[in-house]
Amino acid sequence: MAVWDRKISCCFTLLLAGALGQSVNYPDRVCAVKGSTITLPCSFTPLKSVNDNGREVLIEVVRVVWCKNHETCFGETPSVFDSESQNNDPRYRYLGDKKGDCTLQISDLQEEDEATFRLRVETNDPRASFTGLAEVSVTVTDQMEIRSSRDDREFKRGEEITLSCSAATCTIHQLEVSWFRDSHALCESGPTLHLSYLTAKDSGNYSCGLKTNNHTLSVPYSLQVEAEEEGTKAFDPLLAVRLLLFTLHTVLIVIVTAIIIKRTCVGKKKMTV
Repeated sequence: MAVWDRKISCCFTLLLAGALGQSVNYPDRVCAVKGSTITLPCSFTPLKSVNDNGREVLIEVVRVVWCKNHETCFGETPSVFDSESQNNDPRYRYLGDKKGDCTLQISDLQEEDEATFRLRVETNDPRASFTGLAEVSVTVTDQMEIRSSRDDREFKRGEEITLSCSAATCTIHQLEVSWFRDSHALCESGPTLHLSYLTAKDSGNYSCGLKTNNHTLSVPYSLQVEAEEEGTKAFDPLLAVRLLLFTLHTVLIVIVTAIIIKRTCVGKKKMTV
């Protein structure tokens, strides 16, 4: 038992020593939509050297491992990425290096990716190998929803509205989104849809979803714009600008003409005198 206790104590000492002066920095909780791609920014600080009986041993990182739902990420623990493996799942792409960047990208996010992830760094000296004490949690949601800049859904002609495509539990950024009105695709592809100078033609049921996953379509958002009165036309801001410019141009011509005529008349009077 004494020998076994010494082995446990030695192992514990090595793990503890490996944790000193080293750290892994993860982002806060990450939330994303099923089928999308997320990036987990990550950085780590390894030891530069260790002392071996008075001799300095320079430390070099030889392996990085990302594990899921595991506290130690040590030994034969199943991993989602292993820099020494040739059989990594292609959905998990390591964007970092072995110097300090440990960023991980997960594509085509699935329900099983709703988990906690942790990094382990292994070096040429076991005393400098360590597992990050913290972890990053990923939450996966499967449907988008539309949020409006206005509470009401009935609008007058000429008003404006901004629709945002997001998820109930997530804040979505930089996603390629498909927008639809009455099941017809629109040209916009960003997470927000801005509609200005509304007309009756903008009325309809709007929905959105990820371009990469049709199953994420939101519940339709109904938008109604008052119809045009008979004998009237919708306000055209471009036409109004053109009319204003034409009016200013006409007034300027009249003023210049009047000045020229006045100067001509004054000149004739002087010649008569």
